[in-house]
Amino acid sequence: MAGPGSSMLYSFLLFIVILSLQEMYRGKLASTELFTILGGFISSLLFLVLLTFIGNYQETCGVRTGWGAVIIAEAVALIAASTVHRVCITTCFLFSAGLLYEVNKLSGIMLSKSESKTKRH
Repeated sequence: MAGPGSSMLYSFLLFIVILSLQEMYRGKLASTELFTILGGFISSLLFLVLLTFIGNYQETCGVRTGWGAVIIAEAVALIAASTVHRVCITTCFLFSAGLLYEVNKLSGIMLSKSESKTKRH
């Protein structure tokens, strides 16, 4: 696994690249229904990498990550989705909710594995 510093850098760079590509192709993403849904999914990826960035930033500062990071990341992703199409806002929110559920589930699995390793030693 990457450390919090390198993970923070990678997620910030991914955020910039994804946002730039989304803005470059926003006309194409707004052209058909399928591309509009794809635009919402791309915005939800923005949510995921921004949430990773904020979480790693808070970890390096020693602050506990909570719902504030989720709300800020979601707000930025929804604003980015609104620059493409109105429907992208809805699909971004739905895809982000699904991604957040999966990240939370994965985090719980990883936490239980690390707790079981510390109990054995």
